[in-house]
Amino acid sequence: MIQATITKTPSIAPTFTKLVSKEGGTEYPLKAIHICEETFAPLEVAYDYDTIRNLVSRATIEAGPNSIWRYRHFLPVTSENPIDVGTGMTPLLKSHRLARRLGLKNLYIKNDAVNMPTLSFKDRVVSVALTRARELGFSTVSCASTGNLANSTAAIAARAGLDCYVFIPADLEAGKILGTLIYNPTVMAVKGNYDQVNRLCSEVGNTYGWGFVNINLRPYYSEGSKTLAFEVAEQLGWKLPDHIVAPLASGSLYTKIYKGFQEFVKVGLVEDKPVRFSGAQAEGCSPIATAFKEGRDFVTPVKPNTIAKSIAIGNPADGIYALDIASKTQGELESATDKEIIEAIQLLAETEGIFTETAGGTTIAVLKKLVEAGKIDPEETTVAYITGNGLKTTEAVQGYIGEPLTIEPKLASFERALERSRTLERLEWQQISV
Repeated sequence: MIQATITKTPSIAPTFTKLVSKEGGTEYPLKAIHICEETFAPLEVAYDYDTIRNLVSRATIEAGPNSIWRYRHFLPVTSENPIDVGTGMTPLLKSHRLARRLGLKNLYIKNDAVNMPTLSFKDRVVSVALTRARELGFSTVSCASTGNLANSTAAIAARAGLDCYVFIPADLEAGKILGTLIYNPTVMAVKGNYDQVNRLCSEVGNTYGWGFVNINLRPYYSEGSKTLAFEVAEQLGWKLPDHIVAPLASGSLYTKIYKGFQEFVKVGLVEDKPVRFSGAQAEGCSPIATAFKEGRDFVTPVKPNTIAKSIAIGNPADGIYALDIASKTQGELESATDKEIIEAIQLLAETEGIFTETAGGTTIAVLKKLVEAGKIDPEETTVAYITGNGLKTTEAVQGYIGEPLTIEPKLASFERALERSRTLERLEWQQISV
């Protein structure tokens, strides 16, 4: 195992107290463990909310750094100097053109396609995980990834000076592979799907003692997703939305947004209100949405077959908890075909100027379906979460979008091309109107 010198950083008194099993409540110490020995359920970080209530206010948060670390007291770290690469505080954009197209009046887009440093929400969870890894004394960090997590782990490990090993499926999109290699980690391309990669990583972690952000460090890592809830509440003027639509992969992000809203209520930062939670999956990997439609309280694993590789997790660890949240909040879990995902990527781009990857396309496709089915009230304050940048997955839309009009360097050639383009635009608008 490669060893590196770990620089100890000053620490503060923690607001998190223990790890707790999500089934049965068995308590565990704050170490690098993620599964309950008795029930095999995931472990969750527990906090002292009385202490947090005495430490935070709207004013103290607003005076904090312009990153996720303004919410440090809600995150499982003790360091006074967390790994801060400017992650978080991404735009919450009031939608106008997409909202009109869909018939909504209060639609917002939470745009993590511009998150720092690697253009996806994974920068949030990795910043927390690697800060905690450093506190626990790890010198080598790793992950099993469908792409975005690999980018984030490699980039933030480079910033922190940690040795990094990344495991990905061998058929990953070229942009995501390049976006990892540039940070010079060791990349292992595994001939198998994500679930097979994840099983291999569990063996490697047990054998080599590395800090895997989404395995033995998972309880800390997953807490970073709560910041997507915190920011939305703050950006809405310290109010909760009425409805959210988010992508579902393992189910972790979805469940942590729920936890984040609940924590703000517990410490008095926002007033409590019902928030409906809807989730989006690709039809070619939709074990959670399928269970929801069939009225089941368990998830049957599937073999992924979709262009939406970043959310193609066939055996979702938090699937049953996502089902519970959707049910108790009167939300919906829906899936979209690859064709609908591609169309939604283009729809978001041409209406709001946001180029998202396939996970975001899935979210917008499902948002559209829910509106058409009458399952989103046009008056509701609805937030759609866009979690990654389309520049990473250009293969998904190649052949489905327009091409440049090649012309001669002459005015007549330009005018002929201009007329052709206007004719095509008229035809497209006629189709939309129909």
